[in-house]
This record gives sequence, structure tokens and C-alpha cells, in this order.
Amino acid sequence: MTISMISTLSMPAQILDNAVLAWGLAACGLAQFSKLFLELVLHRRWRPAVLFETGGMPSSHSALVTGTAAGVGWQMGFDQPAFALAATVAFVVMYDASGVRRAAGFTAARLNELPDSLWPNPPEKPLKERLGHTRTEVLVGSLLGPLIALPGLFFVGSPLHLAQTFGLLSG
Repeated sequence: MTISMISTLSMPAQILDNAVLAWGLAACGLAQFSKLFLELVLHRRWRPAVLFETGGMPSSHSALVTGTAAGVGWQMGFDQPAFALAATVAFVVMYDASGVRRAAGFTAARLNELPDSLWPNPPEKPLKERLGHTRTEVLVGSLLGPLIALPGLFFVGSPLHLAQTFGLLSG
């Protein structure tokens, strides 16, 4: 889209025309939704709460950042500073998920094992233990991101373009 065309779109329309954002979020959502399916297949239980939990297979955050980074590279060029920034953010998020957040979860588990008598004011509920991801969960999420985002960018485009194609919006 040219600069003159962008200025004629309202801010909500500009956001809807951002295919990289849309497909990065789609990758994140599909990764999170797949946790519900995996919970059903692997544990034979229907537990919709898994849709709102952190951790688990696959990492939806990894899918989000790698899908978005791949989209930035696809649209702007893999030799551009914007892709370098997106890739750097992706690496930091994935490192954090499998390192710092995972360690915080282990620490929470150890604290939850302590007897309430050790605390001046015992916690009302246990600390959340499932915070981070294993390296495999991060790897699967990081592969899922581009596998969803790049075909979406190539074959579908932005939500605004899709809506216009189906006659839902004029323009």
C-alpha cells in the first residue's frame, strides 16, 4: 500500500490492514487453541481452562513472535533492520520462556511445598507453578508461528483485504 493510501485509512482500518500483526496473532491463537486439543488427546479430559493458562505445548508466545518476525521479514525483507529487531525480540521472548519463566515456576513449586506455619501471613492460594516452557514446547511454538503466518500472508493477506474480498467492506 502506498503512503497516500495509508493516510486515507482510519486507524482501525490501518490495524485491520496489518497482515503481519493479524497472522502473528492467528499463530498465537491457534497454538493456544491446540493446547485444548492436546489436553483432550493426551490426558483424555475436556479442560477449557487450558486456553487461558501459560506454559504447556506448544508455546503460543513463541508462535506469536516467530510468526510476526517471519511476516516482517517476508514483507520488508530479511535484510532489513525491522526484521533484525523482530527476530531479536523473538529470541528474547523464547529464551525468557524456557529460562527465566521456567525457573520461576520451579521456585514457585518449591515455595508451595513449604508448610503454612513458616509464613507470618500464609498465602490464600498457592503460587502459580506453570509459567514457562520446556525447550521442546518453545521449539514447536517457534516452528508453528511461521507455518501459520507465512501461508496466511501469501494466500490471504490482511483481515481488511479478506473482508473486502468477501464484500463485507467497500473500498
